[in-house]
Amino acid sequence: MRERLEYVSVWILLKLLGLLPRGISRRIGVFVARCLFKVRPKLRDAADFNLRLAFPELPAPARRQILQRMVRHLGWMVAEFARFPRYTRKNIGETIILDGFDNFAAAERRGKGVLFLTGHMGAWELKPFAHALYGAPLHFLVRPIDNPRVDEMVNHYRCLSGNLPIRKNESARAVLRVLRQGGVVGVLADQNAVASEAVFVDFFGVPAATTSGIARIARRTEAAVVPVYSYWDSQIRKYRLRYEPALDLTVTDDEESDIRSYSERFNHVIEDYVRRFPDQWLWVHRRWKTRPPHETAIYPDEQV
Repeated sequence: MRERLEYVSVWILLKLLGLLPRGISRRIGVFVARCLFKVRPKLRDAADFNLRLAFPELPAPARRQILQRMVRHLGWMVAEFARFPRYTRKNIGETIILDGFDNFAAAERRGKGVLFLTGHMGAWELKPFAHALYGAPLHFLVRPIDNPRVDEMVNHYRCLSGNLPIRKNESARAVLRVLRQGGVVGVLADQNAVASEAVFVDFFGVPAATTSGIARIARRTEAAVVPVYSYWDSQIRKYRLRYEPALDLTVTDDEESDIRSYSERFNHVIEDYVRRFPDQWLWVHRRWKTRPPHETAIYPDEQV
């Protein structure tokens, strides 16, 4: 019963926001995001803790402003997601424009596939959707949503522009297959990883459990790793989909050293984005949850 109610609620919200004019839809999205943020104190506490960890010099009022704007951006993205059925190649430029696309084109010409290194930045759901409308569809790694009916509906929206999901439990083999065919795979690389799949490298100066899978695949396939992110540009009142030049990753005889070096580089790329646009990153995720062996929990409510 609970799963059905959740599904119906999400369905109604997406249909409503998708039908309304964009300005009204975005305002409702912000209202919903603010309500959810208020009733989920654990999310608020984790977000504030993360901000204090990353920017210890920031006073409390500055942290609150960042989180308020983060919630606003989250609400805007929900509205954009609901409007996916209305977006086409002809009108997508009214919402998001490309910046640095030549960097992606150069990486694609290498012929060994492309890994999009990205995270929960700006309108992260709009990013791959728009890329497919502007150019060609891609594959994206996805963690299933707990509610299977909601998961099916969300992935339906994600794939309306031709993109295809790769489930986590089948990711390695599927990613290798796509890259061998010269395809593109988008990877959200800014989340906490379980210890068995992680390498501990700094993120904002604090060791963070970072998935080693991206580095291993990049090293094995020599696929180009292109940092890609989106952000709201208030001057033009549109999102920018920014492609950075492919990272220069050197292969040595020491595989584990390479994996650590690559992962450090990936975290630095994401950290640089967050420092530039602190209000457009999803601070509610417990990025430093998994700790190195023999190190105690870092979040206060997890400490014994």
